[in-house]
Amino acid sequence: MEYLRTLPGDDLRAILWRFSDRFDLQMLIQSSRSVARGVVARAVANGARNTHEWTEEKNNLLKAFDESGITSLFMDPEHGGYIEGPKNFALALAAFELSWVDAGAATGSLAGNLALEPIHERGTPEQRQQYMSGAVPPAPGDDRKQLRGAFGLTEPLPYVGTETGMLSGKVRIAEWNDGQEPVLQVEKRGRFITNMDFANFTCVAVESDDDRIKGSCMIILKDTDPGLYDRGAPTLKLVHQLSSTRDPIFSMKVPASRIIGGYKIENDQVIPNYSHGQVIEPVFKHTRVTVGLMSAAKLLSAIEPIIRYQRSRFRGGELDSSSPRYKLGIQQKEDALHRLLAIWAMGEAAASLGFAASRLFDELDPLEKEKNTIFKEKGVQPGRPELKAMAAVNKDAEKWIDEKGAYEPQKPVDDPLMHFSLVDSLANVLCPAVKLWNTGQSATMMREAVSLMGGYGITEDCPGFLGQKWMDTQLEATYEGPEVVQRRQLSFTLTHSVFLKQVHKWIDELEELAQKQPASGADLTASSLRLVLFTLEYMQSHKDADGGKLYSSSRQGVTFPIADAFCWALASRYQLDDIRELMDKGSENPALADGFEGTLNFYFDLCKIQAVRSAGEVTRLCSEIFYGVADPDKSDRETFARLRQSVDEKQGGLRQARDRASQSLVQVMIPEALDYPL
Repeated sequence: MEYLRTLPGDDLRAILWRFSDRFDLQMLIQSSRSVARGVVARAVANGARNTHEWTEEKNNLLKAFDESGITSLFMDPEHGGYIEGPKNFALALAAFELSWVDAGAATGSLAGNLALEPIHERGTPEQRQQYMSGAVPPAPGDDRKQLRGAFGLTEPLPYVGTETGMLSGKVRIAEWNDGQEPVLQVEKRGRFITNMDFANFTCVAVESDDDRIKGSCMIILKDTDPGLYDRGAPTLKLVHQLSSTRDPIFSMKVPASRIIGGYKIENDQVIPNYSHGQVIEPVFKHTRVTVGLMSAAKLLSAIEPIIRYQRSRFRGGELDSSSPRYKLGIQQKEDALHRLLAIWAMGEAAASLGFAASRLFDELDPLEKEKNTIFKEKGVQPGRPELKAMAAVNKDAEKWIDEKGAYEPQKPVDDPLMHFSLVDSLANVLCPAVKLWNTGQSATMMREAVSLMGGYGITEDCPGFLGQKWMDTQLEATYEGPEVVQRRQLSFTLTHSVFLKQVHKWIDELEELAQKQPASGADLTASSLRLVLFTLEYMQSHKDADGGKLYSSSRQGVTFPIADAFCWALASRYQLDDIRELMDKGSENPALADGFEGTLNFYFDLCKIQAVRSAGEVTRLCSEIFYGVADPDKSDRETFARLRQSVDEKQGGLRQARDRASQSLVQVMIPEALDYPL
């Protein structure tokens, strides 16, 4: 049997993550990697993470981001960028490369984009032109001051500022002379605001404190505006110290034209065109996926340092260099190999899920704009009228799935509204799923990675900075909404009829793959999806002993575990989807020809390892809910037992994949030395 010969390289990843035909993205990866494994790695190795202050060494990161093109990546060509169209996938790749070394550096880079997101998504044309163009690094000979932004949403309410629906920040009319634009007085105290050490503008969320202003909005503040632009005290973080985080205070006067998205005046009242909630909704819809991929990068970055540590653990003593103990070290032991494979398998699954979601959002963005244009032309207003109009479209989308199978990017859809329905139903599930599963499970598995390094794992100079990465994942699990927020969103979005119809088709496709590749574990993932689907449908259609709904927003003891179970199954499904892509196209790449069979065998084994883990979590969660919450009759108990038995039986022999994959870990070639820290 062929085994894995070398660690995965860019040619392999390009096929798995679908960018082998994108030269611009390949160049982006190289430039991002040079920054990550150069200036970022040196900063971490020099101890830059040991202070909360924004030092000159940390400030050098901004110059590196500018010079490498990372800063301009978010911008459209008309504003000085270099990639046309949606950039979710491109941003995800850059963040992945930076997080491979340090997630704080990735956060610092992405935070500037986060500040621009509200303007990009909801800003007026004038606002977009001014701030998007201004954030591009000046060209040689251009003496303008570069704009660097911060996103001021969260507040100390009362402690950590994770509530985005409640605002203590206020706005009122300061001056409003006849025939002139209103001047606003903005009062805002921020909490955990990234980039505040150097941001010269901040987009803040505020609520009206004046009858002459309606509702809430987001407003752009500049450090040159009249009033107080206090950057505040540094947040005393234990993690992500290569990003600037402070608790600012603002008390400023700004023209009403700074309201993001503009405003109108009716009956002597300023009415923002968008509430703060309408501004942040598309922002978070885009950026949560990238945070999930930052955590996935940590798991995959841990593989090489752990292999190196395991093999060299006993070298240096009085050992014969030809002895197995000298050559293999800890890799003589099965447990060490199996635990490392579990980390690797989960890292691959997390990357597959995350990059699939980022590609999907690149497809969704123009469709959503087209949908909005169509509805505007038809006079369909946002809110309930739009939901009612989409209900009919969703019915057509379900019929399309019945006829043509689950939606895939290659499949043409003639009707743009139906196309939007198909993509949106997936994106609304994948976004919170990536954020929930990738960050939460990566935090757990990074603890495993650190433990496999022994005492070295919790030292400052641990190869690969694994201790710092383990700590960093704890913060990523709370970024842009903690886990409970993602579970709550999933509890609604995964019940969408179009999404569920697609899941049924996925099951059919997985069973077809299992017939072609019996040892792929695809039938196990299909059975896991069947079990969680049955559990969901049962909970939706039954009541408890008191007549209350089993599946409702208040029954989080039911909805949240089902969300978790779905995430496990989704991760395995998308991991298999990537391996199917590798199976179809990998042999065509001459760079992979040598040893391709061994690579494919290894990746199939990783799929099986993860599928078994996912199946175990799905059966545990579904059984706890079905038997622990419901009072099923005999027929339903028999159905559930049959579905669970199917999951159990289809695990037969799959644990042996660990033994085959372990042989790859023992003999795979790794570089002479880790390419960071320097």
